[in-house]
Amino acid sequence: MADTPTAETRDATLLARWERAAHRYEELNRQLMDESVHAQPSRLHKLNKERTEIEELAQLFYEYRDLVKQRAESEQMLKDPNVEVELQRLAAEEARALQDRQQQVEARALELLVPKDPNDEKNTFVEIRAGTGGDEAALFAGDLFRMYTKYAERKRLRVEVVEAQETGIGGYKDVVMLVEGKGAYGQFKHESGVHRVQRVPVTEASGRIHTSTVTVAVMPEVEEVDVQVDPKDLRIDTFCSSGAGGQSVNTTYSAVRITHVPTGVVVTCQDERSQLKNRAKAMRTLRARIVEAERAKQEAEIAQSRRAQVGTGERSEKIRTYNFPQNRVTDHRIGLTLHKLDQVLAGDLEEIVEGLRAVHAHAAPPETS
Repeated sequence: MADTPTAETRDATLLARWERAAHRYEELNRQLMDESVHAQPSRLHKLNKERTEIEELAQLFYEYRDLVKQRAESEQMLKDPNVEVELQRLAAEEARALQDRQQQVEARALELLVPKDPNDEKNTFVEIRAGTGGDEAALFAGDLFRMYTKYAERKRLRVEVVEAQETGIGGYKDVVMLVEGKGAYGQFKHESGVHRVQRVPVTEASGRIHTSTVTVAVMPEVEEVDVQVDPKDLRIDTFCSSGAGGQSVNTTYSAVRITHVPTGVVVTCQDERSQLKNRAKAMRTLRARIVEAERAKQEAEIAQSRRAQVGTGERSEKIRTYNFPQNRVTDHRIGLTLHKLDQVLAGDLEEIVEGLRAVHAHAAPPETS
C-alpha cells in the first residue's frame, strides 16, 4: 500500500509543475518567433492558444521567484548585527509584505494548477433526504434546503424545486432542487454525504439533545445526448417486405434492418415500398433509440453515484456535524470547526466550501505529462 503523500511532497510536486509551465511558456515564445511557424496557420493558432492558457501561470512563477529572492535578502538583513535598528525595522515590514504577497501568488497558482473538473461549470441537482431521526431529520432536511437556497442566491445561481415531499411541519422527507448557472456543480459538489444534526427537537419536552441525519447527493445535470452515428458502426441488411401470414407484399428488397453494433440496438422498417425511404425512417428511429439507451445508462450511473455519495444514512457516516447548543458546525473531512452555525444556515458557506476546495486541490494527482 502506497504511503499517503505529505504536504511537503505535494507542495514540491506542485512547484515542479508550476516551473514546468513557466519553461513551456518560454519555449512557446521561442517557437512563435520562428518564421516557419507563421507559414503554418493551424500550428500558429494551436501554439498561441496554448501560450494564452498558461501565460498567467508563467507570470505568477516569475513573480514568485522574485519574491523568494527579495524575502531572502530582507531576512539576511534582519540577521546582520551590523545593520541599524531602523533599517532592520523597515526590513521586517518589507519581509512581512513580501510574505503576504507570496501567499497570494501561491494561492492563485494553486487554483490554476489544479486539474479542472469538466462538470464544474454545469447545472446541478441537489437531493436532500431525511435519514435517521424521523420528524426531526425531516425538519433538518428543510433547514439544509433553505441553507442551500440562500447560498445559491449569494452566488447568483437560480434554484428550482423539481420534486418535494413535505411533512407538513416545515420539514421534508425529501426535496430535489435544480441549481442553474455558471459553476453551479463546482459550488455544491463537496456537499455530498451524511449531514448530522445535534439539537433539542421542538417536540422534546425534557430538553434532551437528539442526533439525526440527512443525506445529500449532488449530481451534474445530464445534457441532451447529441448522437453522431458512425456509418462504420452500422450493419445494414435488406430483405423482401412481407404481409400477414408471410404473404409477399413486395418482391423487391425494400425492407431494411439496421444494427448499431456498439450498442446492439436493432431497427427494422418495411412500411414504405422504397428502400431509400425505409432506410431514412429506420435511421431516425435508430438515433432515437440510441439516445434512450444512452440516457438509461447515464441514469443508472447517476443512481450508482448517489448510493456511493450518501451511504446508508447512518449517524457514523457523517461528513459534517451541526451542533445547535454550541452554535458549532464541524466538517470532519478537513477538520474545520466554525462557531457560527446560525450564519452558516443563513447561507454563509464560503469558508467551508473554500476549505474543501483547497484540500481537494492539494490532493489532486500530479500531471503525467
